[in-house]
Amino acid sequence: MAAEKKQDPLQKLVEGEFGFVLEDVPHLVDYIPDLPSYPNPLQDNPAYSVVRQYFVHDDDTVPQKVVVHKDSPRGNHFRRAGPRQRVCFEPDEVHACIVTCGGLCPGLNTVIREIVCSLYKMYGVSKVLGIEGGYKGFYSRNTITLTPKVVNDIHKRGGTIIGTSRGGHDTAKIVDSIQDRGINQVYIIGGDGTQKGAAVIYEASILTELRLYLLFFLNVQEVRRRGLKVVVSGIPKTIDNDIPIIDKSFGFDTAVEEAQRAINAAHVEAESMENGVGVVKLMGRYSGFIAMYATLASRDVDCCLIPESSFYLEGKGGLFEFMERTLKENGHMVIVIAEGAGQELLTEDRRDEKDASGNKLLKDVGLWISHKIKEYFVVRCKWTINLKYIDPTYMIRAVPSNASDNVYCTLLAQSAVHGAMAGYTGFTTGLVNGRHTYIPFNRITERQNKVVTTDRMWARLLSSTNQPSFMSPKDVSEAKKEEIPQTGLLDGGNCTDKTS
Repeated sequence: MAAEKKQDPLQKLVEGEFGFVLEDVPHLVDYIPDLPSYPNPLQDNPAYSVVRQYFVHDDDTVPQKVVVHKDSPRGNHFRRAGPRQRVCFEPDEVHACIVTCGGLCPGLNTVIREIVCSLYKMYGVSKVLGIEGGYKGFYSRNTITLTPKVVNDIHKRGGTIIGTSRGGHDTAKIVDSIQDRGINQVYIIGGDGTQKGAAVIYEASILTELRLYLLFFLNVQEVRRRGLKVVVSGIPKTIDNDIPIIDKSFGFDTAVEEAQRAINAAHVEAESMENGVGVVKLMGRYSGFIAMYATLASRDVDCCLIPESSFYLEGKGGLFEFMERTLKENGHMVIVIAEGAGQELLTEDRRDEKDASGNKLLKDVGLWISHKIKEYFVVRCKWTINLKYIDPTYMIRAVPSNASDNVYCTLLAQSAVHGAMAGYTGFTTGLVNGRHTYIPFNRITERQNKVVTTDRMWARLLSSTNQPSFMSPKDVSEAKKEEIPQTGLLDGGNCTDKTS
């Protein structure tokens, strides 16, 4: 590889030939140059004795973009995840901790279990703490000692055995706690807000008596001269699948599968009554992936409404016109709506209200749209409408992960442990184009992953439901001009074919 560029010390770019760019993650040797390394204990582990090439080469990278043209540059890459031949920690010196933050999500307990088991069984680590109650647990001194026996069957339960909370991110107190407890590996499981917190903890953890606000006034040499031997690893968690770069977040498949139960119930109710209408509200504050994929999987949904696609109720091409036509043709219909959809249509002003994580508090669009449907058809059109509203939000996120997510959680946890033991820090582990990678915190927190309504996947949904797009020709033209973000769940985001 070519030489590393001079830039922000917390951002590492390595350039190579033919447009190759490695978006690398920090390493302990960046600010502890004389750090000793040791042979990886896995080389003596009988479970891996038959593996032909278990250790990952230091030059292995994964491209962010896999659909290219013949004259395309090699593009951006991320460091491939996996065990290295040399590690920066001896088993006896490791004192690890795990914290879960934000809302619940299927698979949290599986990730906790596999981090603990990987540390114990792969690397011989025997000191692992669970920080109770999210970030606040760092400075309220609540901990649980985690061993393989303690976590043995927790993957069969929903939720998280160490508890979670929103907010409470006091960087100074957290880093004080990390130092006081002698912790040198921090595993943080959470969504984009949590990963932002993890990035701040990483930045603060490379200081000793200094704190984050001094980072802006000190040069990188001074920061590294006072460095702590602490690695911070993130495992991205969001049931909405709104974390960018990665193919998908864990728990998403389970959420889509569980949403089918609610959609099926709504469909049964709707088709059993005259002019039956089933309304199902699913999670999706800013991103409508659960609603979109649940709709495509179900095939019983007649209309899917998501935050990324504005809609209107009355007039030509509006929702009510489509509902009239569908009810006349089929006698029933099912509507799936994401919780963040149509917020601009609700009249109550709550723009300044936020939760502990800083998320905007949303109005209940499911109740609102149910009321509007009844008002229009019953009061104004004098129709008989039998509407059933189902909100399975907390049921979906509280279930244990399914088989697919359990495997995914296992691989994410093992990748995080391998990276931490190798001395990488300030990274999130995630699947990029089917390969596990180490991604810098700044790439995970720079934006939210959203459904692209000019993408082929959304077109597939529209053709499945036969619903209107609710977009004027001008809206379509402007949307096509916008830059399409890359995401593993949208197959139109990797390549723009100018000839089509």
